[in-house]
Amino acid sequence: MPILVITGTGTEVGKTVTTAAIAASALAAGRSVAVLKAAQTGVGPHERGDADEVVRLAGPVTTAEPARFPEPLAPATAARRAGMAPVRPHDVVEAAQKLAAAHDLVLVEGAGGLLVRFDEAGGTLADVAQLLRAPVLVVASAGLGTLNTTELTSRELRARGVELLGVVIGSWPDSPDLASRCNVVDLPEVAAAPLLGALPSGAGALPPAAFRAAAPGWLAPRMDGTWEAEAFRERAGAES
Repeated sequence: MPILVITGTGTEVGKTVTTAAIAASALAAGRSVAVLKAAQTGVGPHERGDADEVVRLAGPVTTAEPARFPEPLAPATAARRAGMAPVRPHDVVEAAQKLAAAHDLVLVEGAGGLLVRFDEAGGTLADVAQLLRAPVLVVASAGLGTLNTTELTSRELRARGVELLGVVIGSWPDSPDLASRCNVVDLPEVAAAPLLGALPSGAGALPPAAFRAAAPGWLAPRMDGTWEAEAFRERAGAES
């Protein structure tokens, strides 16, 4: 798995912090890691973006960012409003392949959800995954509504013949409600893919050293971690 594409079921689901946790776990396992932010929006030329946040939390990873647009909008819209050339799927693919030639693992983080448009032709992160023939990890929220968005995302991936590696809960609440506890059981069912981890709420606010030490415990062995789904379900009081 030299390249892994990371998408979310929407915005603000913990995609960047999850990317950082995967990077930190891989680094701890002795792997060289690169993080490619497919399209960064809502950030000025000299401001810190998502890739910078991954470095802060995870440590020494190589980063790349094919395109950056100032307004916090879908990449295609942000590019159009800024009068800038959009990023296209082939641009992201080329950047990922170059990084893969020099790193053990390349994490390609999308912008928003799977079908957020990059350009006026309708190119998306799903197209990137298809062109790369890379598996996709879906970062989902814990609570009410996540089953619908997770299933829609997984169905789109299957329709395109793209491997869905699994699902990670991007922010697990300290006091999970009934919906969250039930979703621990239901998410793998609707995704037709395993639950591969859960990050605690507020993980991104941890000091970097604490984040790096804890990250493997949030992720399954498939991603260089020690997290176990069954043990998590028991601790969470998951209800079927």
